[in-house]
Amino acid sequence: MMKKIAISIGDLNGIGIQLALENHHTIQKLVEPLYCIDEVMLKQASTLLNIPIPNDFNYCNKIAKPFTIEPAKVTKTSGVYSFASFLKAVELVKTMEVDGIMTLPIHKKAWELAGVAFKGHTDALREFFFAPAIMMLGCPKMYVALYTEHIPLHQVEDEIKDVKKLSEFLIDFYESIEENLKENEQIGLLGLNPHAGDDGVLGDEEKYIEEARETAHRTIRREVFTLPLVPDVAFTPNSRKNYKYFVAMYHDQGLAPLKALYFDEGINISLNLPIVRTSVDHGTAFDIAYKNTKLNNLSYLNAINYFSTT
Repeated sequence: MMKKIAISIGDLNGIGIQLALENHHTIQKLVEPLYCIDEVMLKQASTLLNIPIPNDFNYCNKIAKPFTIEPAKVTKTSGVYSFASFLKAVELVKTMEVDGIMTLPIHKKAWELAGVAFKGHTDALREFFFAPAIMMLGCPKMYVALYTEHIPLHQVEDEIKDVKKLSEFLIDFYESIEENLKENEQIGLLGLNPHAGDDGVLGDEEKYIEEARETAHRTIRREVFTLPLVPDVAFTPNSRKNYKYFVAMYHDQGLAPLKALYFDEGINISLNLPIVRTSVDHGTAFDIAYKNTKLNNLSYLNAINYFSTT
């Protein structure tokens, strides 16, 4: 039996609705989609895109106050609507009307203009479900979990020195993917500094990472995390033969190599929650929104396909 998935529509000034309309006939073979958009906004987007609404395109009755779509613009109204769409998806999964959530891209500035207190979906999900959600991005070839996400780089050091927090993250991450690990498979744990500190010559944050690693291993009773890897060689072809899962200390450390290698096919998965949530691993793409541009749909299809394979 196919899973029923709520799809929050993202920022309607961007490409999300085009992805939804163009790929409906493909994804309905994988899941039963319920789009968190109402009839008024759906018809407006369909007209602007000149893409007909499929007859079996199931959508919600009411999301938020309708507004005028302004392609490629950051607006308060689009932020209000995209957040309301996300809230509807969360409501549906909490009431068990759907089996999971897939989120199309939002614009963080639009959320800010709308008065939304969260920087993104993952931050909101932590509060909605009272759980320390983990952001993992990637594809079946390689996944990267982020210890710190959307914080200034100068704050990362203090987060790493919080050994208790880092060890709890490692434990939660391991328990979230344990069933997918092969026997004796290791998780690549990245250091912070160049050359992973060179024994303290280039920085000593690695000692905190090692302490958190040891604490995590005592709890899970398995030595699954590597010693801190040298970040600039962790993602070389030879290294990727040894590791499928990595833990990065900060956002760009993990996502720069991931997107260089697998940008088109990567997805975002929220782990350590009581529900399953996936997302595309790209933004609103305002530069091509509503311009009759052929969109690369691989990330979208992979985010949907995740539900049919788990």
